Amino acid sequence: MRRRLLVSTLGVFVAAGLVAGAASAAEWRVPKQFATIQAAIDSSSVQPGDVILVGAGSFEGALVTKSVEIRGLGRAVINSGPLHPSGKTQGFRLLDGAAGSTFSNLTFQVDLAVINGAAVDDVTVTHNRFLNANQAVTNWGGSGWDISHNEIVDLKTDCGGGIGVLIGDYAAVPSGVMDNLVAHNTISGTLHVAADDCGGYSGSGIVLYADFRWGADGAVAIADSRVINNKVSVVSDSPDVVDINAIELTDTRDVVDAPVIYENAIGFNDLRGTANQIALSQPELADCNDISRNLGENRGHGLHPSVFR
Repeated sequence: MRRRLLVSTLGVFVAAGLVAGAASAAEWRVPKQFATIQAAIDSSSVQPGDVILVGAGSFEGALVTKSVEIRGLGRAVINSGPLHPSGKTQGFRLLDGAAGSTFSNLTFQVDLAVINGAAVDDVTVTHNRFLNANQAVTNWGGSGWDISHNEIVDLKTDCGGGIGVLIGDYAAVPSGVMDNLVAHNTISGTLHVAADDCGGYSGSGIVLYADFRWGADGAVAIADSRVINNKVSVVSDSPDVVDINAIELTDTRDVVDAPVIYENAIGFNDLRGTANQIALSQPELADCNDISRNLGENRGHGLHPSVFR
C-alpha cells in the first residue's frame, strides 16, 4: 500500500509540475494591452513561450523575434504588415529567436502571409484562413514545421508566387530541411494571374523546393517530411501564362547527380480538382520519394515555380 501511495503521490507531484509549467506562459491581449502585435513582441514584458491573443478586427502583422504563440480570438484579420524587399506585404516574417512559434485562428489578407527570413525550426501554422496570397506559408530552411488544418482560398501571381505551401531551401542549411508536416489543409479556388505577368513558370498548391537559381547554394537535403491528407483544387485563370500544379517537387538544377529531395511521403491527398496534379522536375524524384495513394495522380514535368524569399 505504501508503495502504491508513493507512486500515486509522485504522480500528483509530476502532474502538478506539468500544470505549473503549462500555466507559466503569460497571456497578452491586442489591442487591449498592446495596440499592435509588433508592440507586444517588442515588449520586454512578453517572454518566449507567452501567448499573444489578437481580438476581433484588422491588424498589422509583425517581425517575429521571439518564440510566441499568436492566436486569433473571434474574427482577427491580418491585412497589412512589414514590407518584403519586393515591396509586397508580409503578415509575419520569422527571424532569429522565433523558433517554436505558433500562429492559429487568424485570417490573412496579405501577399506573403507567414514567411521565414532565417532557418527557423519547429513552427506551427494551424487553423488559419489565407485569402488570395502570393505565398500563403513559406518555410525556407526550417525543420519540424507543422502546417495543418488551414484553409487557403485563391492564390495570385506577380512574376512569381502563386503558391499555397512551400518547404524549401536556398542557403544549404547544414542540417537539412527535415521532418516537416503538411497535413489536412484545403487549397482551393482560382490562381489569379497578373495582367502583365512575365510567365514562364508555374504556380503550386504545395511544393518542396531546392533552389539553386542565380548561384544560390540550394539545399543539402529536403527529406523525411510528410505531405498527407490535403485537398488541392485550384484552377488558373490564365493557364497559357501561368498554370498551376497541385503538388510539385522541384530541384532547379538541370542536371542532378544526387537528389537532395528524398524520403518524403506524399500520400492520401485529393488532387482531383487541379488539372496538373503531381509535377516532378526530374524523373528520379519518383524513385527516392514515396508518392502513392493520392486521388488523382497524373504526373508530368512542370515549369519551376518562381518564388519570393
